[in-house]
Amino acid sequence: MAGGGRAVEVAPDRLEGWYARFAVRNEGVRETELGPDIVTVTAHNGVVAVATVPFGPLAAEGTADGLAVEPLIGHALISRRIALLLVRRGGHSVGIARGGVVVQSRTDRHLVQGRSAAGGWSQQRFARRREGQARTALRSAAEDAFEVLVPQLSEVDAVVLGGDRRALETLREDRRLAPLFERAEPRVLDIAEPRRTVLDDAAERAVAVEITLHEP
Repeated sequence: MAGGGRAVEVAPDRLEGWYARFAVRNEGVRETELGPDIVTVTAHNGVVAVATVPFGPLAAEGTADGLAVEPLIGHALISRRIALLLVRRGGHSVGIARGGVVVQSRTDRHLVQGRSAAGGWSQQRFARRREGQARTALRSAAEDAFEVLVPQLSEVDAVVLGGDRRALETLREDRRLAPLFERAEPRVLDIAEPRRTVLDDAAERAVAVEITLHEP
């Protein structure tokens, strides 16, 4: 992770066991600090586990001796309806998931050629063609997001984004999608080229709790 530490994604139904194993591996837990956005667990050997609260804020605050992550576990286990928008330059996948399972989706791929090693006019023509292909792909992504996700925003609990940040920023400029991006979670999933199987995986990862481990 930028700034140090390593991150893991833990499914809600595995959180309790993960924290129990963390305590055993690190000579027990000294204290737990609950906050609206993060939960920090400090072990006796100095290892610190910082969990980012998904779909916050967490309705519990304070510091307790030992391991006291029950509020985080209960929060993560709530079944939520989530809108997913996954975009890269050559494709996109959008969908609605409930409890980590996709219940509605639309996926499309478009040819966007790689960079050319040629020089001069040939390189410029190639670059223009490539940019045109990318614009077409992103327009298609915007249309599908508008048709599939925006009409259901009133029925979803959160919006999760994934893919290429530059492509997502381009879509953010589409005013029709403003309500979608206003609801988006801060975390952006790092994904492969969007396919239906990638969307299924993203639906599971979207509800997972990201925990960053810092060594003393």
